Amino acid sequence: MPALSTTLYGYNNYWAECYGTAPELPMSRAEMDALGWDSCDIIIVTGDAYVDHPSFGMAIVGRLLEANGYRVGIIAQPDWHSKDDFEQLGRPNLYFGVAAGNMDSMINRYTADKKVRNDDAYTPHGVGGKRPDRCSLVYSQRCKEAYKDVPVVLGGIEASLRRIAHFDYWQDSVRRSLLLDASADILVYGNAERAIVELSYRLARGEEIRDITDVRGTAFLRDDTPEDWWEIDSTRIDRPGRIDQIVSPYVNTQESAACETKQDEPGDEQNVLRFVPDAKRNRDRTVIRLPSFEKVRNDAVLYAHANRVLHLETNPGNARALVQAHGGRDLWLNPPAQPLTTAEMDYVFGMPFTRVPHTSYGDARIPAYEMIRFSVNIMRGCFGGCTFCSITEHEGRIIQNRSEESILEEIEKIRDTVPGFTGVISDLGGPTANMYRLACKSTEIEAACRRPSCVFPGICSNLNTDHSSLTTLYRKARELPGVKKVLIASGLRYDLAVEDPEYVRELVTHHVGGYLKIAPEHTESGPLDKMMKPGIGSYDRFKEMFEQFSKEAGKEQYLIPYFIAAHPGTTDEDMVNLALWLKKNNFRADQVQAFYPSPMATATAMYHSRKNPLRKVTYKSDEVETVKSPEKRRLHKALLRYHDPNNWPLIRDALRDMGLGRLIGSGEDQLVPVDQPPEDKVRGSARRKNTASAHAKRIRKGKVLSQHTGLPPRKNS
Repeated sequence: MPALSTTLYGYNNYWAECYGTAPELPMSRAEMDALGWDSCDIIIVTGDAYVDHPSFGMAIVGRLLEANGYRVGIIAQPDWHSKDDFEQLGRPNLYFGVAAGNMDSMINRYTADKKVRNDDAYTPHGVGGKRPDRCSLVYSQRCKEAYKDVPVVLGGIEASLRRIAHFDYWQDSVRRSLLLDASADILVYGNAERAIVELSYRLARGEEIRDITDVRGTAFLRDDTPEDWWEIDSTRIDRPGRIDQIVSPYVNTQESAACETKQDEPGDEQNVLRFVPDAKRNRDRTVIRLPSFEKVRNDAVLYAHANRVLHLETNPGNARALVQAHGGRDLWLNPPAQPLTTAEMDYVFGMPFTRVPHTSYGDARIPAYEMIRFSVNIMRGCFGGCTFCSITEHEGRIIQNRSEESILEEIEKIRDTVPGFTGVISDLGGPTANMYRLACKSTEIEAACRRPSCVFPGICSNLNTDHSSLTTLYRKARELPGVKKVLIASGLRYDLAVEDPEYVRELVTHHVGGYLKIAPEHTESGPLDKMMKPGIGSYDRFKEMFEQFSKEAGKEQYLIPYFIAAHPGTTDEDMVNLALWLKKNNFRADQVQAFYPSPMATATAMYHSRKNPLRKVTYKSDEVETVKSPEKRRLHKALLRYHDPNNWPLIRDALRDMGLGRLIGSGEDQLVPVDQPPEDKVRGSARRKNTASAHAKRIRKGKVLSQHTGLPPRKNS
């Protein structure tokens, strides 16, 4: 076989490149006929409507494969009740690529209270119910029914978050890896461009999919560990005695890759040998055996232990392979793929996207597209490490940046080609607004580091926090002819922003459309520590800057803070203190949401196990306060909306039970009044709070609304 490329665009194209570029990837046999195709080489099945835009996963993967010479078809939101829709484009020559879409299908369909949503932002007209629960699983099985011998490759965020045995909030139990339940052949996780291009190349050259076991960023099944691999047993915890000269899954290399023997944490019995460059060749043939699916299903503490090990093996520079037994077979996870370079990011985002929905949808409105059609994704990844968030599990914590030239060219393309453009770019961002070109000061330290966050409990001394590249980009973007305004709508890491006051000044002066959303999430250290979020002091520092620069610019602008209820580590007293802080600062949240346990997240492991995987997990380690009952979750949400008369009876009862009856009254330091207003006034208040005029009035008065969705960022591909 020819040598594999070291770059995303270095492979020889498939023979079908002679067909050229499709105006849009075909969704029907008629479109295939018009292109002169007798068959598709690869068919992508997706739970989202097909929008040929780089914020949609099927578009990025489809256009990338097309650029490599393959004929790619799209089956979007098929009727899953039979195999018929899965046969509409015929038998693919290489494989089916299956993804649920830009969101996990269960999070897409259900609220944090497990209620069915009425709509779906990724469907024409926003209609709900157009995809099944556990979408990837169902689609994969239908593909196998349609063409039993055609390989099925799972991908997308649903596959990323379910690539291993995972806690399923909706069933309140641990499920097997999606790969087994879906009966697929291989799973690619993360954004997966490297994996999918290499996999396609090798399949096109005749390799059997069962023999492809060395692609980074993939998961597959095998019968046992190959003889030339070194296996580390991490299937148990609280093991007595000393084990010398072992590379522990708990090693926490931070400052350098120097060789030294050191205990990982106080109370850790195992001596560990830190990773050294000379040992890398052994590391590449090392696999860590996690507790089996059957063990983590029946033992929540072992589940937390496995979650900790998995998250410590996410840095592409030092991650080792993982293996987890599922019955009589082993689920094998190769280390994550290497991040894309700037040149590769430009290549991906420079594909010939039409930036509009497929023409078959006519004038149908697709809400998710409406949100992002005038936005530009400038980077990927997040090194914040928030335990409730899905970004790191999917995109990784090393920031992948596009070039300034590539971004400006895309803005000009929006200006010149996208219908309805009025001169306003709605967002320059990504998973975060302000991590563009921020990275470790040393590539060697970055490759050796195993910290889950670069900014918690404080900003790492090795992290470059200079925002000047982003400030320059903002200035050049708004100077482009035809661009009237450039807004920033992605979530801002204000703890990073305050390290560069000039960036904050630039942002506040030119790129805030009246209000700016940020996410302190809470005020109390208990939940904040479990979230790996900074203390409220960082918010106060940013607020002071924001107000100062708004005043200097002569603008009336407001912050909209996000808060989350019922997160692991949160007590009833914590929520009362947050409510008092909200009242003191005159914040009235219009919509709030409780913690949503997404698959594989660290906070979900806390929720399930009551243990903290941010530290060494043992059966004797401290328990994490966990809010699980519907009654407690309702109370925590009610405290975020302390001002709503409908919530006052519940809050009064809770305050009395907690011995905090002194907080019932109409004083400035009290939370809810003693008396309940008449029922008709309560109903009228509930109606008024949902009106646009009430929203605008609160904004003018500084009574800023907050909304925390708890959902993965819309730009995950």
